[in-house]
Amino acid sequence: MNDTTTATPLFHFHAGTAPLLVSMPHVGTHVPPAIAGRLTGEARQVPDTDWHLERLYAFARGLGASVLAATHSRYVVDLNRPPDGSSLYPGQSVTGLCPIDTFDDTPLYADAAQVPDAAETEERRRAYWDPYHAQLRAELDRIRAAHGVAVLWDAHSIRSVLPRFFDGRLPDFNLGTADGASCDPALARELLAIGMVVPGHSAVLNGRFKGGYITRHYGDPGRNVHAVQLEMTQASYMQEALPFDYLPEIAMNVQPHLRRMLEACLAFAKERAAA
Repeated sequence: MNDTTTATPLFHFHAGTAPLLVSMPHVGTHVPPAIAGRLTGEARQVPDTDWHLERLYAFARGLGASVLAATHSRYVVDLNRPPDGSSLYPGQSVTGLCPIDTFDDTPLYADAAQVPDAAETEERRRAYWDPYHAQLRAELDRIRAAHGVAVLWDAHSIRSVLPRFFDGRLPDFNLGTADGASCDPALARELLAIGMVVPGHSAVLNGRFKGGYITRHYGDPGRNVHAVQLEMTQASYMQEALPFDYLPEIAMNVQPHLRRMLEACLAFAKERAAA
């Protein structure tokens, strides 16, 4: 039996007052000792973390948003993958529910015989994945019941150059709405327009990143639940290599625009609630 118990909370949650939930499934860095002891030295540095998003989005609470942030690394379990481990991008290189390699396509586990088997994968899903998604679902249901509408903002970041997943340099603001299935197109267009005018930055809607499991599963415009994923280049606010420092003088150039995006989500929700 693999030990997946830990005294570390599975997530941090702040209940807001507005019809907006900001989810951060990949900000966690904790790896339980029973798993960490099997990883390579590189993997123990958890380089594929969505670093510093809680700091970048610190203004969200002031807008009244609820915030749900994971504490455990995506190397333990990936909270933005389907529970059955199916691929979100068939035919393209992806990492799994319980990843076995880094974004640079290097092994996570020092011994190939120590990669999670089906039983351990299921154990991790129950221990780590299920509680996060139960909280996410409960909060979306609460928000929708209270306001008549809910907007889910799934916040992510990634290195700007990753040959395994895309050619060349990624646009800075990658908005995903599952090709329009998870969010009202009018809101998506407004968010893209905000991203397109950020000086020195680029934006795209439903490009390489269209939204992961969270966006696709919870976005349900017919029920007035609208989900958007934003995958940002880390170069827009931080150092992309070790020690992965937050760069406040760089981040300040994008934070006002991120705020405008969340404010647009709130204005949209208010209009829908009044309709």
